[in-house]
Amino acid sequence: MASVRLEGVEKVYPNGHVAARGLDIAVADGEFMVLVGPSGCGKSTALRMIAGLETPTAGRVLIGERDVTALPPQERDIAMVFQSYALYPHMTVRQNLAFGLRMRGETAAAIAGRVEPAARALGLEGVLDRRPGQLSGGQRQRVALGRAMVRDPQVFLFDEPLSNLDAKLRVETRAELARLHRRLAATIVYVTHDQEEALTLGGRVTVMRDGLVEQVGPPMEVYRRPATMFVAGFVGSPAMNLLEGGLLLPPAARPTAAGDGSVTLGIRPHDVEIVAPGTGDTDARVDVAEPRGSELLLHLRLGADGGGAEVRVVAPPEPSVPVDAVVGLRCDRQRLHWFDSRSGRRLD
Repeated sequence: MASVRLEGVEKVYPNGHVAARGLDIAVADGEFMVLVGPSGCGKSTALRMIAGLETPTAGRVLIGERDVTALPPQERDIAMVFQSYALYPHMTVRQNLAFGLRMRGETAAAIAGRVEPAARALGLEGVLDRRPGQLSGGQRQRVALGRAMVRDPQVFLFDEPLSNLDAKLRVETRAELARLHRRLAATIVYVTHDQEEALTLGGRVTVMRDGLVEQVGPPMEVYRRPATMFVAGFVGSPAMNLLEGGLLLPPAARPTAAGDGSVTLGIRPHDVEIVAPGTGDTDARVDVAEPRGSELLLHLRLGADGGGAEVRVVAPPEPSVPVDAVVGLRCDRQRLHWFDSRSGRRLD
């Protein structure tokens, strides 16, 4: 395996669209790094530049200590797993797994020595003679993984590999990917727009926005101490409440930012408690109640008249809170996040 580094990488397309702006991303040998962000943030472009499918406008791409910026994909010793699986429909699973090795001129014995263990590791022994059209979505995904595994590359690249699976299969395949990483100690760069995938899979996550890196760190560090308002609002479900001026709290409890002094309070829905009206930090009126089995997601409007900003609160499912009820809200003072409203940067 090998490390991966992007050093000052930029990508500007002929139409003027800037997809990457001075990216500096370092992935350690054997690390599982997830690039996460909304559509159009540049994460897939970054992955394609690592793969050699896109050429940077500026900067360098290194795999190990080798500068591969100008090398074609086949000379980079990487394996890429796409969202669409890209399996050959006329070939069996065995043939799909062996295809890359055959193209490299490997002997039949060498191919069997790699295909059979990979099939066992991924639970594909019973479907080796079937074609992709006879497989479930989860099985096709595992074949795509296996085809990458048998090549024994220096780096695995995954581009939204689970987005075509249903919710149950996504959870199962996430676990399979985590086991695969532990077993192979592989260097993996994984792109997703799904922040839940990022938090559960990544050893570290890189949050991107508009071609820039917003924050890099272990998943729970990014969740607990978001560096910017964008990260705070993007990472976590339900999304963090962001209230300009710290409206949930009395003025004495609000910090002051530089410049014009405007601040934004961030607090996660799980860190706001429903209490009796008049006994918390402020009152609010229930607008929508969403039962979620083990919890209740409430959408409220600040003020007893319900005319203020929206706040989301996660409450116990019982006792139920009726729509249009007035309730008190109490914030956990140990779980507050403060941001400069102008720069969007964290204050503490």
